[in-house]
Amino acid sequence: MDSKNSKTRSTRKKISRQKKNIPSWILIAGSLVVLGVVLIFIFNGSKNSTPALSQEISVIDAYELYQTGVLFVDVREKDEWEQVHIPNTTHIPLGELARRQKELPKDQQIVVVCRSGNRSQTGREILLSAGFTDVTSMSGGVKDWSAAGYPTITGE
Repeated sequence: MDSKNSKTRSTRKKISRQKKNIPSWILIAGSLVVLGVVLIFIFNGSKNSTPALSQEISVIDAYELYQTGVLFVDVREKDEWEQVHIPNTTHIPLGELARRQKELPKDQQIVVVCRSGNRSQTGREILLSAGFTDVTSMSGGVKDWSAAGYPTITGE
């Protein structure tokens, strides 16, 4: 039994010595390879899917999304819309949103806007209840959008 324990100890010492003899550059290179593989998986995954929107976003964040072509839905009444609205937005008054939600694509990000940010929260909830998954509300509404100097137009 002693010779068996002696062999085991001898093997452990050899393994221990072998571990100590691994050059540090190999350990660093191995770590970098692992990090690279992880980053590739992360970035490849993010190219194929868009990040989910938070419940409410600022006018600044909304403008960034607007520039990328994200769908904006204005839930104000027709007279408000005609006074001023964000170009290239879809106008569906809040009272009509539940029955007209089929006009909107479920596979796109949607930013719901109104005059000051209150009705857009309700609009977001209507769309989420209807099965939309990537919907947000713009805080401050068209009022803050205009004040920030972002593009607006009047009329229909």
